[in-house]
Amino acid sequence: MTQATDRPTLGIALICLGVAVISVNDLLIKVLSAGYPLHQMVFFRSAIGLVFTMGFVMAEGGPSILRTKTPAIHALRGALVVGANMTFYAAVAVLPLAQATALFFVAPLFITLLSIPMLGEKVGAPRLTAVLIGLIGVALMQQPWTSDPGVSRLVLLLPVIAALLYALMQVLTRRLGVTTRASAMAVYTQGTFLIVSAGFFLVAGDGRFAEATTNESLTFLLRAWQWPAPGDWPVFLGLGLCSGVVGYCLSAAYRMANAAVIAPFEYIGLPLAILWGWSVFGEWPSAATWAGCALIVGAGLFVFIREQQKSAPAPGRRVRWGRR
Repeated sequence: MTQATDRPTLGIALICLGVAVISVNDLLIKVLSAGYPLHQMVFFRSAIGLVFTMGFVMAEGGPSILRTKTPAIHALRGALVVGANMTFYAAVAVLPLAQATALFFVAPLFITLLSIPMLGEKVGAPRLTAVLIGLIGVALMQQPWTSDPGVSRLVLLLPVIAALLYALMQVLTRRLGVTTRASAMAVYTQGTFLIVSAGFFLVAGDGRFAEATTNESLTFLLRAWQWPAPGDWPVFLGLGLCSGVVGYCLSAAYRMANAAVIAPFEYIGLPLAILWGWSVFGEWPSAATWAGCALIVGAGLFVFIREQQKSAPAPGRRVRWGRR
């Protein structure tokens, strides 16, 4: 029995908490996106979040749990997390929150596809059909057949790229979870964020690259650093707290329960994104966004229901947690 799959109830609770906090984090990022560069927010968020995360480390066994025999895999996982965050938040600065979030929720479908080459799993025609339907939902929201001068096609693609990177990260999380504590994985992730954002500061912190682009996402990523205004410090502190909680909850959830059990609960992030977008920014999803959401979420839920049916024990057979 492995610790990674024997506590499904706690895993579900942690994923729900983590996704709820993610929605608050996304809201705070969008609130600050008009005045600060993304890499500055990431740096402050990770520095503050690392303090909270070390509290989880002490609770789970102390600094000794940070030792690892697979530093390269942890570094790759951290890079994937950073890439997913950077691409998603670059889109959030421009797109309505609900639309960006809905496009990102193609991630579970990517996990299904990646399980074929990376985990050696067999995926039948029904699940592959569901993945295709979900991708049609993505196309419906992106509407490549139309011409909208206000939104770059690259910006619409960013949440999908983020979803792919996130799916790759979760596959690695599942493999690492058997031997690595959730708090340790969160520390490695926060450390990677700090290194990458500090690198952005050294290369582009003066804002010289932002002056050469008119793309709003690139401007958000590359504009000059500035010391936070007194009224913005509570928001930066909130980002740090969210970062610490999210990093721990997501890592712990995917260690404690099978991904097919807990991943559907990530969809609570979509109604929360719609709520924040409507109540704070006055954004209401278009008809195409609603239709795309329905296809993506419906396809994702179908995939997980099929996974549950596939892994259900035969009548009279006892469940053995820890066996995939």
